[in-house]
Amino acid sequence: MVIRPETADDASAIRAVTSAAFKGAPYSSGTEAAIIDALRNAGALTLSLVAEEQGRIVGHVAFSPVTINGKAGRWFGLGPVSVEPSEQRRGIGQALIRDGLERLRAAGAEGCVLLGDPAYYRRFGFVSDPKLRYGEVPPEYFQRLSFTGAEPEGEVAYHPGFDTTEQS
Repeated sequence: MVIRPETADDASAIRAVTSAAFKGAPYSSGTEAAIIDALRNAGALTLSLVAEEQGRIVGHVAFSPVTINGKAGRWFGLGPVSVEPSEQRRGIGQALIRDGLERLRAAGAEGCVLLGDPAYYRRFGFVSDPKLRYGEVPPEYFQRLSFTGAEPEGEVAYHPGFDTTEQS
């Protein structure tokens, strides 16, 4: 498996993998593929990585800037992350996340936030911090990973591309 940055030719394969990965998931908004397209179209995909096996894209992860208390900085949001359903449970998602976090760290990011299962994301070093909030989301599901030791406080906002209502 090769993990590499997306190219212009990858957009339709990323959309297909993302749509398939989230289809029928109880926690899915049904807009994950549209979110990635909106971020790409707005130039807000800070980092977009694909996992490729034998010339076929089998996974994808996106990272985009977030604001904390309305201020832009060097914090990023992880997600969506998706793996082709027939390829899940093989470590592809983990590899994409680890590679992406390392690339963010190397690029000088201060940290990363996400909305997700604490039991899953703890393995990457994410922690729940009630001082960092995302709307009405229960604090245990909104998590951060600081690369610098900084512990920001306040309300996090994702790029407006996350507000899409288009169904994927």
